Amino acid sequence: MARIAVTGATGYIGGRLVPHLLQEGHTVRVLTRRAESLRDVPWRKDVEVVEGDLSDIERARELCTDMDVVYFLVHSMTGGSDFAAVDKQCAEAVGSAAKECGVRSIVYLSGLHPEGELSPHLRSRVEVGEILEASGVPVLTLQAGLVIGSGSASFEMIRHLTDVLPAMPSPRWVLNRVQPIAVRDALHYLTQAADLELTESVRRDIGGPDVHTYAQLMKRYARAAGFREPIVMPLPVLTPWLAAQWVNLVTPIPRSLAIPLVQSLQHDCLVKDNGIDDLIPPPDSGLTDYDTAVGLALEKMSADLVETTWAGAHPLETPSEPLPSDPDWSGRTVLIDKREATSTASPEAVFSVIESIGGEKGYFSQSKAWRLRGLADKLIGGVGLGRGRRSKEELQLGDAVDWWRVESLDPGRLLRLRAEMKTPGQAWLEFRVEPDGDGSIVTQRAIFFPSGLGGRAYWLALAPFHAIIFRKMVARLTAEAEAR
Repeated sequence: MARIAVTGATGYIGGRLVPHLLQEGHTVRVLTRRAESLRDVPWRKDVEVVEGDLSDIERARELCTDMDVVYFLVHSMTGGSDFAAVDKQCAEAVGSAAKECGVRSIVYLSGLHPEGELSPHLRSRVEVGEILEASGVPVLTLQAGLVIGSGSASFEMIRHLTDVLPAMPSPRWVLNRVQPIAVRDALHYLTQAADLELTESVRRDIGGPDVHTYAQLMKRYARAAGFREPIVMPLPVLTPWLAAQWVNLVTPIPRSLAIPLVQSLQHDCLVKDNGIDDLIPPPDSGLTDYDTAVGLALEKMSADLVETTWAGAHPLETPSEPLPSDPDWSGRTVLIDKREATSTASPEAVFSVIESIGGEKGYFSQSKAWRLRGLADKLIGGVGLGRGRRSKEELQLGDAVDWWRVESLDPGRLLRLRAEMKTPGQAWLEFRVEPDGDGSIVTQRAIFFPSGLGGRAYWLALAPFHAIIFRKMVARLTAEAEAR
C-alpha cells in the first residue's frame, strides 16, 4: 500500500478519488486552503489534512514529506484570467517539493488536446505537465477529454443547453468530434496509477469507447432524459467569444469558466492511441459508453446521491474570508436586514426547511425577482442562480447553493451563506434557530459590507425589494416547517 498526497481534494475529481484510494488501503494526505471546508465530507476522519496554499513551497513540502505518490489535480481556471500563472506557481512548488522529499511519482490529470496552436486553457495544462516533468520525479500524465458524470462541468453544460432550448443556434464547434470519458472510468485509471512503478515520465490519453460530435452528445442526452431531440443549427458567425457568452447565459457555467472551456472545443478532441492499456488495463466490465454514463449521472441526480460537483471546487483566487464576529465590525460600515419570527415547529423541523433553501426549492418568496437578479448577475459575468445544489435536502460546509457558498453550518442551529455573485461589497445570508419552549425562534440576517459609495447606493436601491423579499422569506419558511 502506498502513502499518497492529493491536491485538489475539494474539487470534482479529487473529492471522488480520495475515497477510492482509501478503499484500496492507501494512506492519504490532502492539502486544502481551509481545513474546515472538509469537515462534513464522509472521509474526513480517514485522511491527514495539511492547511495552506499549494503555491507556498513550505506547505508543498509538508504535503510531500514521507509520501510515495502525489496527485496533482488542481486547476485554477475559475480563479480569474491569470489562471495560467497561478497553475504554474503551484506546479513549480509541487515539483520542487516532490523531488526534495523523495516522492516516487506524480500523477497529473491533464486534458486531451490537438496538435498545433492550443487555447490558453489547454496550453496551461500542457505547461503544468512540463513543469512537473522537469522536476526529475517520474510523472504519469493522464490526458482526458470531456468527463461525463453527475455534477461535472461538461455534463452540466450539455444538460442545460439541451434542457433549456428545443432549437439552438450553435457555433461551428458543435460539429467537432469529441471522445468523452465516464467519471467512473477516469477514477479507475487514476486509482490504479498509484500502484505503478515508473522509471521515467509518460503521457497517456484516456477516453471512452465511442466518438461523437458535440451536437450528437446533446441529442443523445435528450433521448436519455426523455426530451425531444434539440434542433442544432451551426452558425459560422458565432465566434468563440460570442459562444462563451451564450453558454454563460444558458447554463450554470460562469463566464470565467465558459470562455476557456469553449476555446478548448475549437478542434477535434480524440484519443490518439491506446497506450494506456500497456500501463493500466481498462475496467473489468469494459469502458463505459456515453449513453450509459449519462444514464448513471441522471440516476444519481434523481436519487440525490451526487458526491461532488464542479461548483463545489473553491477557485484558488476567490476571497474566502469568513464573516467576522459582530464585535469585529466596529469601525466599518455594515448594512443589515434583520428579521425574526417565532414558530410552533421544533428547531429541528425549522432547520430542515432552512437547509433545503435554493436550487429547485427557491427562496420562499418572490421567485421572479430572484431569477431576475440571477440573470443580471449572469449578464455581468457572475455565477447566477443556475449552479443549484449538490443535494436537494442536505448541506455540507463548502457546498455551492446557487450564487452562495456554505460558509458556516451548525446543524439545527446556524446556516450562513456567503455570496459569490457580483456585488460592490461582501454579502452574507444567515439563519439562526433557537428553542422557544416547544417551538422555535428564527433570526434571519442579510449582511452587507459595502465597498465605497457604489456599495451603499447598491444597498439603498435594493432596500424596497429586501423589505418584501426577506419579510416573506422568514414567514414562509417557518410556515412550511409547521405544515410539515
